[in-house]
Amino acid sequence: MLKLLSSLFLKSIGWKFNYNGMKPSDFNRCVMLAAPHTSNWDFPIARAAFFLMDIPVRYTVKQSWTRFPFGLLMNPLGAIAINRSPKKEGEQRRSMVEAMTDLFEGKTELVVLVTPEGTRSKVEKWKTGFYHVAKGAGVPIALGYLDYAKKEAGVGKIIHLSGDMNADMKQVMDFYRYIGPKHPALFSVDESYK
Repeated sequence: MLKLLSSLFLKSIGWKFNYNGMKPSDFNRCVMLAAPHTSNWDFPIARAAFFLMDIPVRYTVKQSWTRFPFGLLMNPLGAIAINRSPKKEGEQRRSMVEAMTDLFEGKTELVVLVTPEGTRSKVEKWKTGFYHVAKGAGVPIALGYLDYAKKEAGVGKIIHLSGDMNADMKQVMDFYRYIGPKHPALFSVDESYK
């Protein structure tokens, strides 16, 4: 049902999707970036495209959002509960990076969607937690995108981390530099990676 609704939605607004020569199994265990993120329309368009592309993306929310009644909507859309409480009594609360890294433990398939800008407002410095999650979990980073200029959603490439954060992040920025956001004035790549 969700695939049918997604298809009708994307067709009604004239959008298409693109694997860029890859296939869904190429993204079965990764951190999936979602950028540019400048509009409330980004989530419904991306969610619909990923349903149609057979890429089972998940996004993190507080545990309470996956329980009744919110879970009735959030869970089918891909919500996955994040638990930052200590693993053992007396330990400090875990960071978001640690909690997200732990999500990959023991899972052969998991695609976690992350908006690296962290907001729909313009930022010139991207959050790098996604990079540390991918590194800690030993998974690649897939570059998901919404190009409003082309009305195209897709995955542009997969980056297997080299160990050189600056070089890896430069690849990320070089890719997103040419993607057309809904509101161009609200988007910037992180120019500190050159």
